[in-house]
Amino acid sequence: MIKKIQADEVRLGMYIHELRGNWMEHPFWRKSFKLDQQKDLDKLLGCSFDEIWIDTDKGLDIKNLQSDIKINPDSSESNAESPKPVKKPQAPVSIAEEMDAAKKIHSKAKEAVTSMFSDVRMGKALEIAEATELVDEINQSMERNPNALLSLARLKTANEYTYLHSVAVCMLMVALGRQLGLKGEELRQAGVAGLLHDVGKMAVPNEVLEKPGKLTDEEFSIMRSHPRRGWEILKSCYQVHESALDVCLHHHERMDGQGYPEKLKGDQLTLFARMGAVCDVYDAISSERCYKKAWSPSESIHKMASWKDGHFDETVFHAFVKTIGIYPNGTLVKLKSGRLGVIIEQSKKSLTAPIIKIFFSTRANGYIQAEILDLSKGADSIVGVEDPLKWQFDMNKLQGI
Repeated sequence: MIKKIQADEVRLGMYIHELRGNWMEHPFWRKSFKLDQQKDLDKLLGCSFDEIWIDTDKGLDIKNLQSDIKINPDSSESNAESPKPVKKPQAPVSIAEEMDAAKKIHSKAKEAVTSMFSDVRMGKALEIAEATELVDEINQSMERNPNALLSLARLKTANEYTYLHSVAVCMLMVALGRQLGLKGEELRQAGVAGLLHDVGKMAVPNEVLEKPGKLTDEEFSIMRSHPRRGWEILKSCYQVHESALDVCLHHHERMDGQGYPEKLKGDQLTLFARMGAVCDVYDAISSERCYKKAWSPSESIHKMASWKDGHFDETVFHAFVKTIGIYPNGTLVKLKSGRLGVIIEQSKKSLTAPIIKIFFSTRANGYIQAEILDLSKGADSIVGVEDPLKWQFDMNKLQGI
């Protein structure tokens, strides 16, 4: 039975059915969960909730509580069977205005994936109901300004790769889906599929997953089993949409049939699987790994474009390039004027003329007053990509991340 109780009546052993309000305003990524840790109870009591809904069939009850209310599924108080509310369109804002919200979403997403994947490692059932709400928040942030979250998507260390790779692919899937014209439930499912695409790596031993050197043939075979292992994990979860199963199993397939695990090709691959392949590879090669250095965002795009025909779906890849740019956010470039700058935002007018933050003069060999420059207005132009290590720049600091 679903009950409404006062916040100060919550105790360990209860099952929280719902926390009303925006999930970004409280420290829990889930809205429903078993309250079985003191630290979570302390967090809950520290929030500004007046009332909380509990499920007495899944956890402890409070006896003789006068304010108990049994929910009528047909009443306006129930949300168990009610449709998801329609999200209002988000007004565009600058990347600086969106960055704080984007950082909160990125942090929540990391917490969500870490929690879900840790549950899988411990053999627990995967709970993903709230993942759709997370994807909705990602989509709303991208409506306001897509560049904020895309700038954060590449922030990860080698030790965080497994979890934050899934967060990044989720964000890239949403951004790419928007470019391809996906809306509503289709766009939501694309994001959820990205979030869950690598869950099978939780069935791979850590000594293989995090090995810094070259894998043996046996270890490589174990690693290549992760798409099917992930599919098996997701198949056992009744909440999982078919699209998530598809992307999980097929994100390493190729258009020419040379991928794995089923060597599907061409029309055998769904749009979501083709999207997942592009997003997965881009984030993988542009990220620091335990066994390799990251390629720069721009180098990653150019490498992918140079691979022989048949690796990616051409239409999807072109849409992806339009999404993140030929010079993706975070790329250090040299201008015709001799100044150096970092790409902070893509221009809607031209793929080759993004918005850049200039801060250094190669002619004077020193820092200059930082300035935001829209290259689509013709004031200057890019002549090449520079290596940040050569100049010893902290690219994250320069972007204000």
